Amino acid sequence: MTKKILITEKIADEGIEALRKRGFEVDEKLDLSPEELIACIAPYDALIVRSATRVTPQVIAAAENLKIIGRAGVTVDNIDIEVANARGIVVCNAPTSNIISAAEYAIAMLLAAARKIPQANASMHAGRWDRRDLMGSELYGKTLAIFGLGRVGSLVAERAKAFGMELIAYDPYCSPDRAAQLDVTLLDSVGDILPRADLITVHLPKTEETLGMFGPREFAAMKNGVVLVNCARAGILDMDSLADFVAAGKISAAAIDVFPEEPCTGSSLHELDGAIITPHINAVTREAQVRAGEQIAEYIWAGLEGSIVPTAINATGLPPEVMDALRPYMPACRMLGRMASGIGGGIPKRLVVQPEGSIADADPGMLVAGVVDGILSYKQVGAVASDNACQMAERHGMKVETRACEDAQEFASAVRIKADGVEIAATLYGMDMLPRIISLMGYKIDIAPAAQSLVFEYVDAPGRVGTIGTILGDAGVNITTMQIGNKSEERCALVYMNVEGDVTDEVLVQLRSSIELRNLWHIKL
Repeated sequence: MTKKILITEKIADEGIEALRKRGFEVDEKLDLSPEELIACIAPYDALIVRSATRVTPQVIAAAENLKIIGRAGVTVDNIDIEVANARGIVVCNAPTSNIISAAEYAIAMLLAAARKIPQANASMHAGRWDRRDLMGSELYGKTLAIFGLGRVGSLVAERAKAFGMELIAYDPYCSPDRAAQLDVTLLDSVGDILPRADLITVHLPKTEETLGMFGPREFAAMKNGVVLVNCARAGILDMDSLADFVAAGKISAAAIDVFPEEPCTGSSLHELDGAIITPHINAVTREAQVRAGEQIAEYIWAGLEGSIVPTAINATGLPPEVMDALRPYMPACRMLGRMASGIGGGIPKRLVVQPEGSIADADPGMLVAGVVDGILSYKQVGAVASDNACQMAERHGMKVETRACEDAQEFASAVRIKADGVEIAATLYGMDMLPRIISLMGYKIDIAPAAQSLVFEYVDAPGRVGTIGTILGDAGVNITTMQIGNKSEERCALVYMNVEGDVTDEVLVQLRSSIELRNLWHIKL
């Protein structure tokens, strides 16, 4: 039977033609409403989207035959990865399709801002010849600060070097070796970089860590007359404050391609001569569109034919019997990674992934990909797949090891990870094969984690749980389930509580001050 592919947003004709040449039935149904997509998705084996289509749990539930979802672009934040995981649907993207276009555009913005090209163009169109008012500056010999040395930031560094610029960067997840290869000096803090930079370009993902990263304090710390470029993600810069500093001349030029709300036809920057504003076109080139279409067509074909999908986020082309054994563990592995990152307070330097019991002899690549994806999930780095998980981990300073253990103790199978000083193990239970934590920091427990948990470690004594319950109750926080693990030899206890409600910093401070704790972790999955 001919496999059917649904495309809901425009991709390059080259990609569509490549799929049809391989015998697939391809339907383009553009601008579907969410209800229309849900109504028509059932017969399709594959779905190709870009950024506008929301692949929600409701869409996935209606997709009775769906095997693979392809995002013809970089990010996949419009696709519910966890629900796709649970259904065994492969999700892939085209993470390198537009990086050259994006890097070149950042360089173009730097040049346009430094040489006042937009102002000169506007002046000529207005019938003026304002040479004296259009004094620019060279890039040669200037210090460029690059925030984020990922795929695009690295390409910007290579190109800026050709202009004879001095390169400095802030990226806490970039290894010193990688920075040295790019001839970039890594600095440890934002505060160290800002006073040194003549020009700044931002290439960071939008995360909790980077949201609002540049505000009045950061703008004030910059050099007088600095040029600031953001073609990465909106929300990283405080736009109203940025406009104030451009209007005052502290920032001589701000070149912005991304906005908090798009389309953006009016903002505090629109009336300023020192602002270069463009409608999110940094990746809009013919080459990038063709590359994205051709790449996603290739990956969709591979997925439907049962081959390896190079950018698969949640599955690989492993033999069916291996896939059947490991696929259910993908949500568990991602959960383990998120927990390890939350407990450890960031990205570990050393990660050990250990399949146990009946899955001990299976290829651990999928499991590693799931754990690494969980650890990096808050960074929204894109595709973490079996064939790139170790490279992605290394890019963020993690050394990955795998071990196998035939003994899963009282369980048929389990996955155990060790991330620096954090040890967690999980198994699956029930008809739905849901994740369950069976070991945490050396304590044996047995609990299904909820979206929000509090984990306490303390020297065991009567009344501790009661005190915790009273504090949470007074704060309007409800304990839904709880498990206690003990270490009799140390007279220690670990209490794992699934909770509902707003656990504020004040509540955490009160808990720490009321009980003599070894550790308290607030985990959000």
